[in-house]
Amino acid sequence: MQAQDTRGGDELSGVKKSKNAKYTFEVNGNCDQCQKRIQKAAFSVSGVKSATWNIETHQMAVIINEEKCSVMDVKKAIANVGHDSEEVKTTQEIYDNLHGCCKYERE
Repeated sequence: MQAQDTRGGDELSGVKKSKNAKYTFEVNGNCDQCQKRIQKAAFSVSGVKSATWNIETHQMAVIINEEKCSVMDVKKAIANVGHDSEEVKTTQEIYDNLHGCCKYERE
């Protein structure tokens, strides 16, 4: 399942930003350490109300206040701690610094 936003982007004028926008997207990772790191990164973004990453499915479910942040802000924060999503990839240097068990197969 990929992230889906049926409301349209910021470029559409007159679109009201939701204070409880729900998004689901895939984030690469392997274990409990990854889960803690990914969720902590998401919560570091101002406006994130809920962030849950499922180890088995690699699905990240977030609820954000779109008046304070965007789903792209969350993906960038997650990439900054070493985990790829479809649109935002971490750097090789950050990835290389992950613990051995946290290294997932990169595309």
